[in-house]
Amino acid sequence: MSDTGRTGRRAAVLGSPIAHSLSPVLHRAAYAAMGLDGAWTYEAVECGEPELAGFLGGLGPEWAGLSLTMPLKRVALDLADSVSDLAAGVGGANTLVLRDGRRHADNTDVHGIVAALTEAGVAAPGAAPASALVLGGGATAASALAALARLGTAEAVLAVRTPGRAAGTAAVGERFGLAVEVVTLDRVGDHLPAELVVSTLPGRAADAFAAPVAASGAALFDVVYAPWPTVLAAAVERAGGTVVGGFPMLLHQAVRQVALMTGRDDVPVEAMRAAGEAELARRG
Repeated sequence: MSDTGRTGRRAAVLGSPIAHSLSPVLHRAAYAAMGLDGAWTYEAVECGEPELAGFLGGLGPEWAGLSLTMPLKRVALDLADSVSDLAAGVGGANTLVLRDGRRHADNTDVHGIVAALTEAGVAAPGAAPASALVLGGGATAASALAALARLGTAEAVLAVRTPGRAAGTAAVGERFGLAVEVVTLDRVGDHLPAELVVSTLPGRAADAFAAPVAASGAALFDVVYAPWPTVLAAAVERAGGTVVGGFPMLLHQAVRQVALMTGRDDVPVEAMRAAGEAELARRG
């Protein structure tokens, strides 16, 4: 049963730090376009891992769902009443759907990556990149490996600072049928060219790889969305390569969240995209 007939429904994004989050802009734009503005609210809440259980325990029946950012994605699995197969396989949930007194954990990041790459023409189910190089070994890298496997990529290289700490991330790809080789970041050049390079590195950590990635002719998916373009993305663009930024991933994972929380499938993608792009331009 859809929740959209109820009034006074609430949702929020939780994490720490949270002030920079675009989620309120995206979700509120969806509510406005769906005729839910005023009946549904969405806010940003600063919440660390130790505070999540207490926060969840204090929620009333008006709450429809929560978006979760770092550092809450793994602990959310332990606090949920049920967990989707995808969230369990990835090892993290970025979504809690709250219904009938129960918490259901899900992962929409994988959907966001698949949709972003498909929209850009870089990949499609059944027409995935034959080879992929993923930079970074955190939660987003795990979702990227799952997304590549879902698209049909058979093997990927995971380049990280400390291979011993990336075993869990590599295991995610393998769990979904992707063969994963783990190497150190200083060996990135040894694994180029690849059809697709996915950078999950934060800030300017990927700057050092701009020249070799651009020269390789690989398409690039860079999960950073601000500031944009990154040094890596700008280099690939100058070289004539295809670049997908982090905003489309953020957009499409939010679209799936709105659908899960409201129970509706008429989620206004373009209204959300316009609102997000306008906010990024304002911040820039």
